[in-house]
Amino acid sequence: MRTPLSTYRLQIRPSFTLFDAAELVPYLKDLGADWVYLSPILTAEPGSDHGYDVVDPTAVDPARGGAEGLKALSDAAHAAGMGVLVDIVPNHMGVATPSRNAWWWSLLLEGRRSRYADAFDVDWDAAGGKLRLPVLGDGDNELEQLKLVNDELHYYDNRYPVAPGTASEGDSAVDVHARQHYELVNWRRADNELNYRRFFGVNTLAGIRVEEPWVFDESHAEVRRWFDEGLVDGLRIDHPDGLADPKGYLSRLRELANGAYILVEKILEPGEKLPADWETEGTTGYDALADVDRLFVDSAGEQQLTALVPTEPYADMIHGTKRGIADHLLHSEVQRLVRLLPADSGLDPQTAADALAELLACFPVYRSYLPEGADYLTDAVIAATVRRPDLAAALATLHKLLNPLESGGTDAVSLQDLGELAVRFQQTSGMVMAKGVEDTAFYRFSRLTSLNEVGADPAHFAVAPFDLHTKLLRRQLEQPAAMTALTTHDTKRSEDTRARISVLSEIPDEWSDAFTALEALAPMGDAPMANLLWQAIIGAWPLSRERAHAYAEKASREASSSTTWTAPNTEFETRMHAAVDAAFDNPEVNALITSLVDRIRHAGYSNSLSAKLLQLTMPGVPDVYQGTEFWDRSLVDPDNRREVDYARRRETAAAFTDGTGAEAPDADEDAAAKLLVTMRALQLKRGRPELFSGYVPAAAEGPAAEHLFAFDRGGAVTAVTRLPVGLERAGGWRDTAVVLDAGTYRDVLTGRTRTSTGRLAAADLFDTYPVALLVREDGE
Repeated sequence: MRTPLSTYRLQIRPSFTLFDAAELVPYLKDLGADWVYLSPILTAEPGSDHGYDVVDPTAVDPARGGAEGLKALSDAAHAAGMGVLVDIVPNHMGVATPSRNAWWWSLLLEGRRSRYADAFDVDWDAAGGKLRLPVLGDGDNELEQLKLVNDELHYYDNRYPVAPGTASEGDSAVDVHARQHYELVNWRRADNELNYRRFFGVNTLAGIRVEEPWVFDESHAEVRRWFDEGLVDGLRIDHPDGLADPKGYLSRLRELANGAYILVEKILEPGEKLPADWETEGTTGYDALADVDRLFVDSAGEQQLTALVPTEPYADMIHGTKRGIADHLLHSEVQRLVRLLPADSGLDPQTAADALAELLACFPVYRSYLPEGADYLTDAVIAATVRRPDLAAALATLHKLLNPLESGGTDAVSLQDLGELAVRFQQTSGMVMAKGVEDTAFYRFSRLTSLNEVGADPAHFAVAPFDLHTKLLRRQLEQPAAMTALTTHDTKRSEDTRARISVLSEIPDEWSDAFTALEALAPMGDAPMANLLWQAIIGAWPLSRERAHAYAEKASREASSSTTWTAPNTEFETRMHAAVDAAFDNPEVNALITSLVDRIRHAGYSNSLSAKLLQLTMPGVPDVYQGTEFWDRSLVDPDNRREVDYARRRETAAAFTDGTGAEAPDADEDAAAKLLVTMRALQLKRGRPELFSGYVPAAAEGPAAEHLFAFDRGGAVTAVTRLPVGLERAGGWRDTAVVLDAGTYRDVLTGRTRTSTGRLAAADLFDTYPVALLVREDGE
């Protein structure tokens, strides 16, 4: 198996095609990236910028460059000695435009008789043999807007097929609609009455059943071609938790891909481990991101930041948000579980729905993979029983039904052994977790928002150097080929935005004063949301007014505290947008923001460079998300998918390559400093991988030892600065040093050599940058 040393993620879209990516390969090679990592490239909904709404799995999207574009990129990458990693989407397909998806169109046209009836996850009996499509608006008699046009039903710009023999001369469109295999219903009915599995709460992404062998084969025929023709070297699997049988899927995929490198986008809760028997090299790195970020958070600030905007304890909050999702947005999934209960369960539907929703709210991780993870189900039953003793009997019954295997069994089991109820509950728990935690609680729990990231627990405030060393050593031993990441297309805030926000943990009193003043000058009437928004604005400053307003709207509606997507609170949103405008128009508010940003800017840069070097050189396969080799202060998508100015990056990288940029760029305002760190680390790892074959912590000693974090990867030594405000407050490095074997070391970032007599002075090591990457030059 060919394993990448590093990757560079590109968002392929109509405005940046595979041909554009091919032209970028020389720059990526100069940068030091080992593989090119592509977002989904199969044919997606027209205009899709993300590609996760695949409508045709049998072809590379023509709008993204098509098969010729993939060939061009693959040839360019392989000629440069680089590999190609592609993101694929096995859980669902895009159905927003039925005519674009031949599988979905056939399903609507022929219903249960369609050969694709087994491909989609539909509960036909729940709607009298029809497929419910929640597309109608709120007007009176919306069905009367239907028109019969050339054997199709048209609802405004939406088109649906008419089954043969169901339309006669003189029939109204409403009459014809009544005879179809689908039923158009009001969009608000989806949450309670939808009868097909979807991706989270997105009606236009319909789940498919890749556990069916023929569905797997047909939906992966193009992927198979990539490997048969040597076009692609590895795969990233989107949302495996949505699959009925992730383990079985990965086993088949490994075979299809001829044993190639495979990563999974699996969210691990703190302390959770990836199932050991999965055919994968590891996760896409959210767990690594959470660990790295917390090294740069000052635990001393926790109490004051917690007290600034009091909220309920995080564990109680996420129980409430998950329960809200189970009772509303995903209640149709709960109802489907109720329908699967055996007739002799003794549970009435209302009690069963209540107990199932409580179990989903109490589930401690995204899902179990029975028989593995049975203890998580037990934990959920116990927690639910404590919270709802009135449901104790129902929960005990459900416990047996949701895990029909004998306790303690670890032998391989089939989906038939588990039964549909147990399998579907596993698929559902991850949906509830994602929507209730990532997309709701993360927008409510605003104590320190740099901690509110996918794969992290915001209640875990900081990590001590000893604990991070322990985690990194374990990563080296257990998952050396897993990906590490700092920014992705899904992160709520980019790495540099988070790095700046984390500085607030070092100055909680100053932030408290600033926030209190901002609340007085531009009140929103929702303190937790105000805390989140002002932190976002400060973390991303300077940003455009348009970006700030777009983020405010999305964040507040996701939080669903003062406003929602489905029922916007005009009064609150007016105040909120006025506060955002005040950041630009009110001199006092603007002065508060700019002065605070000036106060923490240097420390934010220090955190950014330190986190970047740590991520690039720690155990694992580091990914650089597009453009983040420069400073990037993005917010949640789609803000983090904006176009990247590669011309400027190429120009800067060329200067380092040809030597004209040999003088170290400024670590503050000049984005070249981050590119230099990224480039030198990636080049070293690609050129001398033997220097990154182990992991040994490097001790620090002296009065500021807590501010220095260092490790030896087997010849390459990384040293970074942490808590820079506290370091300055304490008088700088003074006699602090990193303990290194005696010898001469070259810092690949600056080109300078330093001599260690058993210890290397931090003041000398960090005289140019707050980071250093050393290679032993004598006795190697």
